[in-house]
Amino acid sequence: MTDYLRPIPLSDPATMPDAFPLAGGWARFSQVEVLARGKRPVVVPAASLSPDQLAALSAPRAPLAAVSLDRPALMGILNVTPDSFSDGGRFADPQAAVAQAQTMVAAGADIIDIGGESTRPGAIEMPVEDEAARIVPVIQALRAAYPDLALSIDTRKSAVATAALSAGGSVINDVSGLRFDPSLADVAARHGVPLILMHSIGTPATMQAEAATAYDDVLLDVYDGLAAAVAQAEGAGIPRALIMVDPGIGFGKTAAQNQALLARLSLFHGLGCGILLGVSRKGLVGTVAHQPQADLRDAASAAVGLWALSQGVQMLRVHDIETHRQMIALWQHARGAAIEGAET
Repeated sequence: MTDYLRPIPLSDPATMPDAFPLAGGWARFSQVEVLARGKRPVVVPAASLSPDQLAALSAPRAPLAAVSLDRPALMGILNVTPDSFSDGGRFADPQAAVAQAQTMVAAGADIIDIGGESTRPGAIEMPVEDEAARIVPVIQALRAAYPDLALSIDTRKSAVATAALSAGGSVINDVSGLRFDPSLADVAARHGVPLILMHSIGTPATMQAEAATAYDDVLLDVYDGLAAAVAQAEGAGIPRALIMVDPGIGFGKTAAQNQALLARLSLFHGLGCGILLGVSRKGLVGTVAHQPQADLRDAASAAVGLWALSQGVQMLRVHDIETHRQMIALWQHARGAAIEGAET
């Protein structure tokens, strides 16, 4: 029976001689929760793990397109679609999209994620030509304005990714985890760019209908699904150092399943990759915060982000960079971390 090792993160300022760095970042761990299907969890000392097991959990993660993962990073969401759940239509015009990206960069975004196809629950598939036509002019304009800025392409399609990379994109973010178009891995390998693999089931049109019966154990099933996607990407020639994983909160999961994933987020460090979390303005945030209006959920989204950072998650995908930047700055300050540019 397979055991799954979840490091139990610590962020207390006290020195703990038996603690190991978590993924080379700001959190540490001295204990590990051992999970297995059909068995009760058991907590064991981290020092009891094998050297290989410890290395997978503690080794520093490589930067993502020059974005360091040894500190919390922010990915700004730029939807150039008319039908996204939160800001559909606001940035469909290329000039409006570029202006929004500039605002996010000025607020502190480390990377901009540009998407031309809505993948909200119930969304229908967008033709390749239309999706590419939406994002390529925006990528070209942003690359001209910001030669060194990391630009992520939010797409499931290899043809769209190819066009976007040629226009200046530097990361591929696949919400299907290579299920929709496996050749996306070949595109990433050929261009030598990082690949973000998100877990989801079905398609945006069907995923929520399937969620209630899709899993035996949502936490372990999502872990196994991402492990398989990482292996598939490596088989295409992408080094693990260029792969980031995303558990896909809200993508083919019920409210209870989302909660189970959030509660034990640190399990995904066992994949040996950086972790991206996207919960910004999503339905689960609105439900828990009793806020039906998506664009009024930023503070609540940041609260979930704080939990994710405490679990060692390296990157948050968000709509409101300024709110999250402030949240991170005060969280680090309260922990006693040195903040660049802060008064001493």
